[in-house]
Formats: sequence, structure tokens, C-alpha cells
Amino acid sequence: MKRYLAGTVIGLSMASSAFGADCNVAGLTPPAGVTLETAEAVAVGDGFERAHCRFTGRMNDRTGVDGMSYALKFELRLPDDWNGRFVHQFNGGNDGEVKPAIGELNSGYTNDTALNRGYAVVSSDAGHSGDAFPDAGLAGGARFGFDPAARAAYGYSAVADLQPVATALTEAYYGQDIAFAYGVGRSNGGRHAMVAASRMPEAFDGLLVGYPGFNLPRAALQHALDVQSFRSVDADLKSAFPREDLEFVATAILAACDGLDGLKDGWIADADRCQDTFDPKAMVCREGQNSDCLSAAQVAALETIHAGPKAADGSALYSDWAWDAGIASGSWRFWKLESPIPPWGHKPIIAVMGAASLAQIFTTPPTRVEGSPEALEQYLMDFDIAAEAEKIFATDGSFDQSAMAVMTPPDVDDPTLAEFRDAGGKMLILHGNSDPVFSVQDTARWYRKLDENNGGNAGDFVLFYRNPGQPHSMRGPHADGFDMFTPLVNWVENGVRPGAINTEVTEDNNEGRAALGVVGRKLCPYPQVARYTGADPASSDSFSCQ
Repeated sequence: MKRYLAGTVIGLSMASSAFGADCNVAGLTPPAGVTLETAEAVAVGDGFERAHCRFTGRMNDRTGVDGMSYALKFELRLPDDWNGRFVHQFNGGNDGEVKPAIGELNSGYTNDTALNRGYAVVSSDAGHSGDAFPDAGLAGGARFGFDPAARAAYGYSAVADLQPVATALTEAYYGQDIAFAYGVGRSNGGRHAMVAASRMPEAFDGLLVGYPGFNLPRAALQHALDVQSFRSVDADLKSAFPREDLEFVATAILAACDGLDGLKDGWIADADRCQDTFDPKAMVCREGQNSDCLSAAQVAALETIHAGPKAADGSALYSDWAWDAGIASGSWRFWKLESPIPPWGHKPIIAVMGAASLAQIFTTPPTRVEGSPEALEQYLMDFDIAAEAEKIFATDGSFDQSAMAVMTPPDVDDPTLAEFRDAGGKMLILHGNSDPVFSVQDTARWYRKLDENNGGNAGDFVLFYRNPGQPHSMRGPHADGFDMFTPLVNWVENGVRPGAINTEVTEDNNEGRAALGVVGRKLCPYPQVARYTGADPASSDSFSCQ
């Protein structure tokens, strides 16, 4: 990390635990206000390729303005054979749970984790418990939004408070300084990383960001637009677009765009050109046609949601969305149309968890919503987007920071990341073109502005990669097997700027195998596009970044 002497860490040898296999928590003296609660020795096995010590702890105990008890709970895993480096694992969703601190590396390889590579890893619940409000039903996971400090912890302060504690404990445990500190997360975890780059520019040497919700309150407005648009087609969300209809949409997009990168292979690498090429109105059924087409109402709904939420004057409240073949993926459907979860009434994530978050976390004042699937969907149906969107920017007597101020990087609309850049920080961002939750178009727009504000040199410290077909998950109709963490580390520690990232379709990715087969592909740093220039359609070597 920037506060350590870099000259002492290059070529650092593997260190052994100072306390041995018993993981004696008494050997550590935590900072004031921090309690270490448990210590456990974990052997190799069950996905763990390194023996390690698992510590749990808590800090920032308090009573909120809502009368509820709050604390920042965390888990710290310290490998016996340590590589001298540290990873802060940023978790997703509404947080509220301490996920195992293993450091998933945003790839399709299950056991490729920071812990298995020898990194110390910390994870937290971001300062609230997701099951603290059992009487709130499905709205309980977002009910913490009635406490301003809990909102702030979820937005940014939990990471800021935990990072120095976790690094101090790690250094005390091993008796030596951390060489380099990294942050890794996707979705809300990617948002945590981008917020940290702005608010804590010297805390992390490298950040690996996956499909980030950096504009989360704005993106939450899309939930209302989606539900209202789909319900204009059919009163039952899932019936608005049966699976075969979205498969038809994907086929139509592929027919228009698949060959733009030089090869028809189910993979639309030239996403920007596709947006100008594909005409959604061509999908409307002609007179007498009743198959391989959509109703005018269905196409209008798709056009509306792809245009994004609008203010009363027609200006954009969030972002447009990319037309891409991953619209037929299970992830896209799970988020927007239906889930397999009976307690949710089989409603999609946006109509349940998304509604609760918009009502209680991302708008001010928060709205207490009843936690049944029907009530949550109705909240989105009743949400007047043009009239109520301003609530994401609002403050009141209790909430002196708006949801936008709490949840997004302070420079979200005009990013420079000057302090992160000047401290030597490096960042890699991955975003799927078919993400149904956070628009890849918004991330591309953010990156273009960052590049403009850095004189066209944003690529000196931040690189952005788009993945064709990828929805809001690591599995889907895309090439999901890749390693972006090793190039990030090489950039941070050896000054080697990443270029193209080779990818493959993993054996466990059934949707990817069905869509693409067993192939290799390239992800190119934006705005470059992977074009087919070789002779073997199955090889990533046949693609070049242009």
C-alpha cells in the first residue's frame, strides 16, 4: 500500500503464521472498539487449497435512530503460507451478511480465489444485518435504510473503517508489513471498489471491478420502468415475455449484428455498431404473421426499457441499455421477469429486492413498504418516475446526505480519479453487454468522461473491458473463463499494462456452451473491438483488438 515502503516488498518470501495451527486470538491486540470473537484453524479441503486461520470480529457497535442495534461485522482469513499481500473482498446485493472471506476473482473458475493464491482476505456485512427485521418480510433486507448511519456504512464508511483495522491485524499477525493491497468485487461490490477509488485513493494499489453498480440509485429507477413496461403487455410479469419470445429477440439481434466483428459465431463483439444496426421494430408481427415475431406492445415495451427512465422533459434519468443476445439468458429473466423462488411468488429480483431497496435505501425520505411480493411489485407500479426520481437526490432533517451522495463516487458525473492516479493506483473494470441490472452503456459513458478528463490517458491507470453476451452473473451465454486478476497484479507490481484478455467457455457454463460451443475469445480494452482476423473460429488467437 502507498503508506508502506515499496522497496522492502519486491520478491517477498512466503511467511508463516506467527501463532501456528491453533490460531490463538489472544496473540492479537485489536484496536480500541474492535472485538475479535472467534479464531479457527481451517485445513486444506472443501475448496480451500491453503491451510489458514479464520478470525471473526465486530466493531462500530451502536444504536441507530430507528432503535435497532448495529455493528460492522467482519471475517479475516490469514493463510499459513502468506504471499505478503492483502485483498478486501467487497460483497454484493444489499450486503447484510458476512460472506466467507475467500476473495472470488471475478472469473468463471470456482476455486480461483485470492485466499487460494496466498492472499490475506477480509469480508464484512457493511455495517448491518440483513435478518434484523424478520417482521418486515421480503422488505427486511433493506429496512436498515431508515437509519442514516447504516446507509452511510453501506455506501462507503464500512470499507473506510474496516480497511485500516483489517490491515493492522494482518500485519500484527504476520509481524511484517503488507506489500500490496487489492480490492475485488462485482455488482454492488464493484460499486464499493469504485467508491473507494474516489474516497480512499491511497488505500488500494489495485482494484478489480466487475459489472459495477456505481450509479445504483439511478439504476434502481429502472426497476419501476421495467415493471410498468412489462405490465403494460401483460398483468403477469413472466407472461409478458415467455422464454421463446426472448429467444426470438436474441436471434433477431444476432441476425443483425453477429457478423459485424468479422465472424458469425453467436458473439457480438462490435456492440456499439450493433446499436446503430439493429432495428427493434423489425420484430413486430406483420399482418397475418403469428410466429417468429412480437406484438407491437412487446416491442414498444422493449424499446422503452432499453431507452431508460426519463424525466418529464424527456431527459435521461439514468442510461440507455445495449441490445445484445444475452437478453435470452436465465440471468436476464431472473432479474427482470420471473424467479424460481416460491416465497417471492416467483417474481423477479427487481420486483422484490429491487423494490424494497428503492423504497427504503435509495429515496429520501424512505418509504416503509409491506414485505409481500404483491405489495413490493405494486410499489413499483405506483412509483411515478418523472415526479419521484428527485428523491434519490433529496435530503431531510434526518438524512443530511442524499442516496446519491452516499452510494456513488463523489465525482460520478465528472470523474478524474486524480488522487488515485497520482498515488499509483490501477483499476480493471469488466462489464457484460447484456447486464440487465446496471447498464454497460453507463459504464462506457463514465469511462469516456474519465478518459476525456485525463487528456485521453485514462488507460494509464484504468482499463475497461466489455464482455459480449454476459448478463449480471459469471455464467451465461458468453465466454466466462478468464483471469483478470493476474494482469492487474502484474500492472501494479511490475508496471506491465494489460492488453487483450483471453477467455474461454468453461465446462460448467451450460448456456455458454449452447450459445458458443467450446471456443476461445478475446476481451479488448475499450474502445477496441475483438475482430476476427485469423483462420480458426475456435481460437482466441484468430481475433485481434482493433
